[in-house]
Amino acid sequence: MDPKTGDYKALTELLPLILVTVQALRSLQFYICYYGWGDYKNRQNTCKMNDAFTTFYLVVAVVPYWSRLLQDLVVDWGLLQRRSKNRWLRDKLLIPYKGVYFGAMALNILLRFAWMQTVLNFKVSLHRETLVAIVASLEIIRRGIWNFFRLENEHLNNVGKFRAFKSVPLPFNSEDDEDRDV
Repeated sequence: MDPKTGDYKALTELLPLILVTVQALRSLQFYICYYGWGDYKNRQNTCKMNDAFTTFYLVVAVVPYWSRLLQDLVVDWGLLQRRSKNRWLRDKLLIPYKGVYFGAMALNILLRFAWMQTVLNFKVSLHRETLVAIVASLEIIRRGIWNFFRLENEHLNNVGKFRAFKSVPLPFNSEDDEDRDV
């Protein structure tokens, strides 16, 4: 956070760079495992038995999770604004029920945890393909919710900067309007 302005803008501008770095670390992790441990010769994966590799694997999985979650909530949705007139939301909301926004934030966190399950391979009693289908369906739902709040935030930003209008008057009258004129 910038101490002068109290703004996270500098951090959010660095976030995509951090994510690219983490993706590069994932590639590096694969090459170290595959070529460094000599797995390419034996066609087997012995990396997951090493504690250092497991720790690195968890860090590379968890760091993008939290950074992308913050990207969703703060940058894309415009939420978690401390100084907003709607506590922990943004100043302008299209949905009159604030609980919807908090519910969407909680659901986003839970659905991201479900997706992380595919990366970390938690032991679940479901068949692997069934679990993948369920988690993929949940990810589609999460992205649909994300799209709604992302578009809402973008629309409100455009309206606030006079690049768009909340409603556009139609150039014609409907039949109901004509009946009222008589």
